[in-house]
Amino acid sequence: MAGDALSADADLDIGAVVAGLRESRDVLHNVRYRGPVRPPPSRAAIEEMLGQFARALFPAHYGQLERRDPAMPPTPEMIDDYVGTVLEQALAALHDHLRRTLPFTDAEPRPQADIDRRARSIVRHFAEGLPVIRGLLVSDLRAAYAGDPAATGYPEILLVYPGMTAVMHYRLAHALNRLGARFLARQISEIAHSLTGIDIHPGAEIAGSFFIDHGTGVVIGETAVIGERVRLYQAVTLGARSFPADETGSLIKGRLRHPIVEDDVVIYAGATILGRITIGRGSTIGGSVWLTQSVPPQSQITQAQTREERYDRQG
Repeated sequence: MAGDALSADADLDIGAVVAGLRESRDVLHNVRYRGPVRPPPSRAAIEEMLGQFARALFPAHYGQLERRDPAMPPTPEMIDDYVGTVLEQALAALHDHLRRTLPFTDAEPRPQADIDRRARSIVRHFAEGLPVIRGLLVSDLRAAYAGDPAATGYPEILLVYPGMTAVMHYRLAHALNRLGARFLARQISEIAHSLTGIDIHPGAEIAGSFFIDHGTGVVIGETAVIGERVRLYQAVTLGARSFPADETGSLIKGRLRHPIVEDDVVIYAGATILGRITIGRGSTIGGSVWLTQSVPPQSQITQAQTREERYDRQG
């Protein structure tokens, strides 16, 4: 075999390397989950599930309804049958993905029966919340159409706009995150990140009528809170300013460290807003602004203003 020939030619002891890797896994550098080995779902499997949920939420846009007469529009009953079919497939896949991923965020291994019960409960509550998720997505869709003069219609936004794709992934991931499926939610958010260049943590709280225009480079952190009718442009960061550590030097988890953006705020391209500060209702934050202090409602913040404030403090 080729491997045997390589070992002989290179005077390589494969067995010693394997033993060293085992010692690293089991003794020296053990970072494995302590329960039974259970491979996580593949990215392709999660993407297929997300496509099924998209078809269930917007069957006229993402669905492929089979009709005996293509000239005849589908009836409501046909659409319901189609949605029911793809939804059953999506929820079955979700249950399997949850069974595989829930253990990764448990502090201690749990019995398989307990994992199965939790997975079934999450699937049920997630399914029951899909009409609300769809309502939020429609509000986002309408906000995009109202906010972008280049938009030709809802189908273009829904099928083409990367901001809409990222927000759809976020709304699904956020629902799962709230139900305790944090690992799977992060997988979904990272799929959206790689597809669109938009990084929204599933823990962020984002109200309806949310629009990301262009979108590449947008980052929204875990504890960010965004109100109604907020619009962001490309390369906006809603991030953390600092990362406090405990007495051992480990970062303290779960602190509120990202901005609060109130209703009707517009944040232009390249703005960086850091820390648990509040951007007041109706404010406009100009392009490339670096902001680490709260601003009151109806503020108009420009790069020149922030430079002047820094000079005043230094003077």
